[in-house]
Amino acid sequence: MWPFVDIAIASVSVAVALWLRPWRMLRGPLLTPALASLVLLPWLWLLPQKMPAGLQVQLSGASLLVLMLGWPLAVLVLLLVALVVWWVGQAGAWLALSQWVWLGLVPAALALLIGALVKRLLPPNPFVYTLGRGFLGTAVAVFVSGLLMEGLRLLAGEPVQEPVLVARWLMAWGDAFLTGMLCAVFVAFVPQWLATWSDERYLKKPPTSGG
Repeated sequence: MWPFVDIAIASVSVAVALWLRPWRMLRGPLLTPALASLVLLPWLWLLPQKMPAGLQVQLSGASLLVLMLGWPLAVLVLLLVALVVWWVGQAGAWLALSQWVWLGLVPAALALLIGALVKRLLPPNPFVYTLGRGFLGTAVAVFVSGLLMEGLRLLAGEPVQEPVLVARWLMAWGDAFLTGMLCAVFVAFVPQWLATWSDERYLKKPPTSGG
């Protein structure tokens, strides 16, 4: 059951992302955060392979990628991250696929949905952006993704232990803290690294006219 679910989610996500042709955004300032993500994120995903045997949870980074790059480009970057994890790591292709889907694609899709709801329902200001999308939105996206994964395992007849859910809850807040902090730093110093940020929307600045 698991490989077919993972392959279906991955195939649909990549097909939609390619259809939107997000690589055009790399011509601007987003090339730097995209390359930085390819360098740093694989090591976060490889941490469980370097830790002692037992309960292994880890940071996702997918919500931050959506904030920085937008969902379509984040999907393709996460694909490259998963390929690096598969190539460098020792756990095999199926684990790399599972990480790509449940640490990357599903939290990214949930972050996109939460971002759309925040944008529609709450007033546009930097506090709402950093707290709602960067911090709380990340916590919800990562934890719900973990719940969905454990729910599918339960349907497949695999036991789900209570400490696993507690660990996912705690790690979701770790991911939220990291994403919220970096989001606030980027808003203050390099807002051009955030594809989902707009001075016109959140700071009420009039658009600059060219020429």
